Amino acid sequence: MEAGNHTEVSEFLLLGLSEDPELQPLFFGVFLSMYLVTVLGNLLIILAISSNSHLHTPMYFFLANLSFVDICFISTTIPKMLVNIQEQSKDISYIGCLTQVYFFIIFSGMDNFLLTVMAYDRFVAICHPLHYMVIMNPRLCGLLVLTSWFIIFWVSLLHILLLWQLTFCVGTEIPHFFCELAQVLKVACSDTLINNILLYVATALLGVFPLTGILFSYSQIVSSLMRMSSAGGKYKAFSTCGSHLSAVFLFYGTSLGIYLSSTETHSSQRSSIASVMYTVVTPMLNPFIYTLRNNDVKGALGRIFSLAASCPR
Repeated sequence: MEAGNHTEVSEFLLLGLSEDPELQPLFFGVFLSMYLVTVLGNLLIILAISSNSHLHTPMYFFLANLSFVDICFISTTIPKMLVNIQEQSKDISYIGCLTQVYFFIIFSGMDNFLLTVMAYDRFVAICHPLHYMVIMNPRLCGLLVLTSWFIIFWVSLLHILLLWQLTFCVGTEIPHFFCELAQVLKVACSDTLINNILLYVATALLGVFPLTGILFSYSQIVSSLMRMSSAGGKYKAFSTCGSHLSAVFLFYGTSLGIYLSSTETHSSQRSSIASVMYTVVTPMLNPFIYTLRNNDVKGALGRIFSLAASCPR
């Protein structure tokens, strides 16, 4: 196959999770349900936090941002997948594919940064409780979130600009259900050395540094808890970290699963299945993780439901 200029390639073919036509209705129903649950769950968390003044604290400010990012994250990939299943098509336009890559990098990176910022928030709350509101003031909280957006915006833009320089063969097939950067680079018809170097460097920096920050924060939290004499105080302090720890294990566990599956040969289908955990299951479970273990959020949601039920029809 001869490589054609990237301007001549109008579309790619997304092979999806399976080419079995009998499985497509099942996939459509399952992923539509998961998408709706994810969007509704995260919207409810945002509504509960914004409508309750008692939840206008740094921890819930970051949680609301995480919920917003999770909605955008899953909306980057699943709607196009559902449309293709419904229309029995595998097509995605060249611009549409690059757009998916761009926003996927942004929102997955923001998930990573927000989990790190939330770990720092818990570190300050437990290790420096008397200075918590002074340190985690609204200006710093806003600055942390804006800085995260700024960094990931430029990282994603750099990836896209380099990706734009590549050439692709007409009829290129991507063995995935969305345009994931590593998979797109594998099917390029031109040299991807610089792209792969940037991918590995960005993954290392944007993965290792945030994870190091999370591990450092929790090492300090554990050290502080060990110095507490009251068992009740230890439990109360650490219980505020339970939801965040669950989200961290889920996020990094599924990310590691994708990395391990992608390093194996002939594992495109296994990598796609692992990506479902990362791109769909994690955003769907986050609202449950932060709601089931949090009485404040459950109380705020209960008041919203009570208000909705009391409204005249």
